[in-house]
Amino acid sequence: MSIRELGSSRVSVNLFTFCLFLSCFPGLILSAIVTLDSIVIYNTHELIKAVKPRVYFECRGENKTEFPDVKEKNVTYKFNGEESWQPLTEFSGKKCKRCGLYEADTFKPDDKFDEWELCPSDFNASDGKYVRFNNKEFNLTFWCPKCVPGSPASNSPTAPHKEEKEKGMHIVLILLIVVAVLAFCIVVGFVAYKYWQKKKREHDQARFLKLFEDGDDIEDEMGLDHII
Repeated sequence: MSIRELGSSRVSVNLFTFCLFLSCFPGLILSAIVTLDSIVIYNTHELIKAVKPRVYFECRGENKTEFPDVKEKNVTYKFNGEESWQPLTEFSGKKCKRCGLYEADTFKPDDKFDEWELCPSDFNASDGKYVRFNNKEFNLTFWCPKCVPGSPASNSPTAPHKEEKEKGMHIVLILLIVVAVLAFCIVVGFVAYKYWQKKKREHDQARFLKLFEDGDDIEDEMGLDHII
């Protein structure tokens, strides 16, 4: 086993351990997608009124999400979250994102309907919806069911004891996994070291025999065997 193969096996083991850790502690990382439930635009910024607007949503550092169906003012467009351009964004923690609604332009910079801090805590309604309203520009309704804080089960009297018990079991499981991985790494390292020692001995023996063969060839060339 080469050093490169040994390193690859250790990387695979570490990745496997990390995945198991995340599966045992899903509450440590929030993964919640945000979709568009409905939108109404009250104004467009096109100089030529006959030109249909190209409205899109974007969070800073992420890709634009254009709404291909939104073309008319004062029309309510509703969506089910299964459209090809959904979701709009995804939260991987409790940190907010700087997002906005824009209108694309061809010959000048894109127009801005509004920009704001979109946070998981905004989705505090029981249905997981958040409404962003600008009386002169738009009315947006976002949906993020996994952003809703708490649940009915978490408010029950037995919930804290159940969570503590599950947390203790998770910790024990993680410790067992860590011990197993460490033992596996030690065994792999020991086997690799023994294999390297064996290969080194074989290499030294082959080199030693080659030196003898080279010495015999030199004696034959110089005729030393006849002199003796």
